[in-house]
Amino acid sequence: MAASDYLLLDPRFKPLVGGNVHVEKLWTGCRWAEGPAWFGAGRHLVWSDIPNDRMLRWDACNGQVSVFRQSANNSNGNTIDRQGRLVTAEHRGRRITRTEHDGTITVVADRREGKRFNSPNDVVVKSDGSIWFTDPAYGIDSDYEGERAESEIGGCHVYRVDPHSGEVTQVADDFERPNGLAFSPDETKLYVSDTGATHREDGPRHIRVFDVVDGRTLRGGAVFATSSAGLFDGFRCDENGRIWTSAGDGVHCFEPDGTLIGKIRIPETVANVCFGELHRNRLFICGTTSLYAVHVKVRGAKTY
Repeated sequence: MAASDYLLLDPRFKPLVGGNVHVEKLWTGCRWAEGPAWFGAGRHLVWSDIPNDRMLRWDACNGQVSVFRQSANNSNGNTIDRQGRLVTAEHRGRRITRTEHDGTITVVADRREGKRFNSPNDVVVKSDGSIWFTDPAYGIDSDYEGERAESEIGGCHVYRVDPHSGEVTQVADDFERPNGLAFSPDETKLYVSDTGATHREDGPRHIRVFDVVDGRTLRGGAVFATSSAGLFDGFRCDENGRIWTSAGDGVHCFEPDGTLIGKIRIPETVANVCFGELHRNRLFICGTTSLYAVHVKVRGAKTY
């Protein structure tokens, strides 16, 4: 194992990482890198550089980086739906959008009960086509990642968009700053991080886990894990239900029972991750200014 790149905390972590596989820095030049999303058909990755109001594209075939979109409404989280379309959470747009195959942009949701969202942060698509997203206030707190504004909603919640009617329902309302989210591989659980410590010194810095009821509502919400280094932001599950989450010192790996088994060390605060490449065994990592990647010995849960 490359000791400089990994921290082994439990024997269960050792089989998941390669002994001679190092973390690679693929590109640098962001202000706050976020929201990586892998496009298998084109073998490229799209991610957000929020304060620079752009989305970038890394090409796996030649390693080149280009601007995918600018202006990008201070986009944050991104994911891919079952039709291979990009779904984006926009801070400044205060909405969820979908980029169609021809490049046009469709507004999926921008308000609930006539009130604009705060600044949608991260987004996932369930196998039934429903879109689930978090809506903290980071994009309206200042002009750095969006535009300063008062909250119309009056709180920071988690929402679901019905795939047929487009109806937006509030599925969780007891968060301070809901942030990253991901379904378990069988979609019976939804994990959501709360980064309320950004606004309150003793605020939450944890991931909670909910049972998904009838595929439409949530129950429970116990704390799954609390961060020991910075905050948990975005994260993904592997095919065995482990959580690979961003943190202040890199990527933390948790077993489904909540045990922290190991870390991938990154020299910058990590905001988000995603699995990609043919076998979904390459973990792409958005550090503060840079895009990193490392091959692991497990496959990410299939999310599209």
